[in-house]
Amino acid sequence: MNQKFWVGVVSEEHVRIGEKGEFAQLCHGKCAPLKKMKEGDWLIYYSPKTKYPDGKPLQSFTAIGTVKSGIIYRFEMNPQFIPFRMDIEYQPCQNISLSSIKKMLEFVNENANIGLLFRRGHFEIEQKDFMTIANAMGVTFHGMEIKV
Repeated sequence: MNQKFWVGVVSEEHVRIGEKGEFAQLCHGKCAPLKKMKEGDWLIYYSPKTKYPDGKPLQSFTAIGTVKSGIIYRFEMNPQFIPFRMDIEYQPCQNISLSSIKKMLEFVNENANIGLLFRRGHFEIEQKDFMTIANAMGVTFHGMEIKV
């Protein structure tokens, strides 16, 4: 299995809802970003704001976890909004500001306008950047497998 590492861009408030429910929901509930992720992949959430759309600026990595089965399913939040979700096993961690580790991240240094990358809502990063972020968030990998 070729393990991949992803960043999802979601408000902190919505990240906490996903953590509590052990799921990921990306790009306002679209299916396409979830289809890119497979069982065993890792997801790190980046939260530009505390709440969407009018929260306070946060610009921090706020959660990290692994994709459980890779099965995508719909969940009715209300009759007009039935987003796609995927189950995630979240790890204990702390928020870490982008500014505090920005210089160590290749994906930041390789993109002239990092804001455009974050506006995609979901993108892949290299394992080295994943480990930099995860270590800064205080994640320990005892018994968890990170495949090269």
